[in-house]
Amino acid sequence: MFAVGRGPRDTFRGRMHGYGSSGFWKAVGEGLYECADHVRAEAHRSITAGSQSGKNHKPSAPGQPPNNDTRTLADSGHVVQPGPTEARVVFDAPYADDLEFGTSKMAERPFLRPARDKFRPKALEVLRKRINAALRTE
Repeated sequence: MFAVGRGPRDTFRGRMHGYGSSGFWKAVGEGLYECADHVRAEAHRSITAGSQSGKNHKPSAPGQPPNNDTRTLADSGHVVQPGPTEARVVFDAPYADDLEFGTSKMAERPFLRPARDKFRPKALEVLRKRINAALRTE
């Protein structure tokens, strides 16, 4: 008589079964929220880095992130999760869209898209770690 252990096929089947579990989708949602929060933090950092408020405030150059003056823009950033597998970074200062995309009279001063692009390579790793941890505990 011989004993049969878990082979690669059994391991694979077990992991595939885990993808249908609520723990998997919870991990996806948590990972997306974590990624969005990293993007929010990087956008906040780009707005506040090196800027001065008050009489020493200097507007940013076109194409550069806006310089912080009143902290309204920087403090208006937050993450929302409209669904279990969605996460959005929102800056709801009244002029956030005008700065990010520009207007007919003002060049764009993007802060959110560069933050997203900077974190993009790390985002997959964050999601991978969350999902693998969830599948290991199933």
